[in-house]
Amino acid sequence: MSAFIWLNGRLCRREEAHISPHDHGLLVGDGVFETLVAHQGRPFAAREHWERLVHSCEVTGLTPLPEADYLAAMDAVLKANQLNEARIRVTITSGEGPLGSERGASAQTVFVTATTYKPWPAAERVCLVPWTRNETGALAGVKSTSYGENVRALAHVRSRGCGEALLANTRGELCEGTGSNVFVVIGGRLITPSLASGCLAGVTRRLVLQTCREAGISCFEEALPVAALQECEEAFLTSSTREVHPIEQIDERQLPTPGSITKKVMTAFLRLTKNGD
Repeated sequence: MSAFIWLNGRLCRREEAHISPHDHGLLVGDGVFETLVAHQGRPFAAREHWERLVHSCEVTGLTPLPEADYLAAMDAVLKANQLNEARIRVTITSGEGPLGSERGASAQTVFVTATTYKPWPAAERVCLVPWTRNETGALAGVKSTSYGENVRALAHVRSRGCGEALLANTRGELCEGTGSNVFVVIGGRLITPSLASGCLAGVTRRLVLQTCREAGISCFEEALPVAALQECEEAFLTSSTREVHPIEQIDERQLPTPGSITKKVMTAFLRLTKNGD
């Protein structure tokens, strides 16, 4: 764990950082967050993550951290903890409130933490879970701290030997993972669920779509029936920490790892990360 965190405008030691037990981020999951990675001491895709943080705040009625403060806080935490390659989390909650769902009148709680992160396996095994995403819900597309459904889904698949859960939406369409977006190749076409599926607008998803356009790799955003998981020739996950992560198994079905199209996307995205943001 990091020795220093940034809390409500100042850097402090982790053991000195105190958040009220009445904070609504803890009581009812009333908050938003962003997860970034740092390469060589610099947060990758910092602007894109800040823009999504602003969107999440707008939807939930919270006040975003000004971009200059957001950048300064991340820089301070990375330097204080002497981290070059790191996982960063920026969290905003509505602050102290009553025990029910109604918000209080106190100031927001804002904190930034950073840690080293362990590498993912070369390829991932995934399972479809029996629960669905509500594509029309109040928090659809929001990076919310209300992660109870994700915790439950991930525990379900971990007990089955998988590292990520995939979820359909209420229409029976493929949606997303608990902390990732999903891409599949069907009939030689690279496809990812559209945002209308209710999936999070992943920053890495967006960058992969951009990278594919620039590299001349056709990629389509479409509604996909969940049955696509049993038809695809190859598949991969995307997220800030996974980047482009091949899928080697879906439920009990084996896939080539990485497939030829996945390999092209991985190579193109690697060039982007090496060039920085």
